[in-house]
Amino acid sequence: MSHIVLVTGAHGFVGRYTARQYKNMGYTVLGMGHGDWKSDELNCWGIDFWYECDITMDNLIAHVKDIEVIVHCAGSGSVGFSIENPMHDFERTVWTTHLVLEYIRKFSPNTKLIYPSSAAVYGNSKILPIKENSELKPISPYGVHKKIAEELCKLYAQQYKLNIIVLRLFSVYGNGLKKQLLWDACRKIKNGQNRFWGTGNESRDWIHIEDVAKIFYIAREKANEDCLIVNIAGGVSVTIKDVLGQLFDYLGVISRPVFGGEVNTGNPLHYLADINILSAWDWEKTIDLDFGIKEYVRWYKLYEKEKNSISLRS
Repeated sequence: MSHIVLVTGAHGFVGRYTARQYKNMGYTVLGMGHGDWKSDELNCWGIDFWYECDITMDNLIAHVKDIEVIVHCAGSGSVGFSIENPMHDFERTVWTTHLVLEYIRKFSPNTKLIYPSSAAVYGNSKILPIKENSELKPISPYGVHKKIAEELCKLYAQQYKLNIIVLRLFSVYGNGLKKQLLWDACRKIKNGQNRFWGTGNESRDWIHIEDVAKIFYIAREKANEDCLIVNIAGGVSVTIKDVLGQLFDYLGVISRPVFGGEVNTGNPLHYLADINILSAWDWEKTIDLDFGIKEYVRWYKLYEKEKNSISLRS
């Protein structure tokens, strides 16, 4: 089998970093999903062939042959979206995953599958740090759908002897992410706002996208018929207040974030991952949170500068 990887959802945040990592390691990279690429972006992100299409059985059969690894990044990536559009979220997450599993079962049983799941499957876990065998009690449609997709992966691995691994991502961040806390905060600060939901004492376990991409590469050798499930996180819990404080400092903002105390439906209060399984792999975290936030601010300023330059020319 050739060293070829298919990254579904390769235009997305996690997908493009994963594609580039595999390309850097010598793979031919196929991308499938939706999104408009600029002329130089495909090469920049290591994508050799891009198929602009839905994830369907027909499209997989037409474009995917002799694949060593599929990294199934396509699907929903938002708790908020899932609450507003639960059926659409189900289709994006569960249905596309089932199609990929069926494709492998029927047409490419030696292909390895890496499935990016989410810490949302745990819900409001009362015991920290959260272990992979902790009780799963998701509190959003997004979390429920990820849990179903995980169960399908487990079933197909054991029933049909497929090589699969499930990676439960905690708070992934990094340059280019245009949603979630850091992006929303930068946009608010730009507009002279500093008010945020919650108390600020909510906590998350952060991991940089560059480290995630490296883990996704290592994971291809860990996929097996047992369908290993692994927490992907930094193993450190940091409050929202502290993260925003660092962001404000690097943006040069004197004011401090203000918290309204509202409850954000579907989002747990605290996350902290047990990463003993991950730590046993040949991997070490390379980007700590402070440096990652500093780099994100640098990227955001360049993004705004480029956007303003384009606006002035048009």
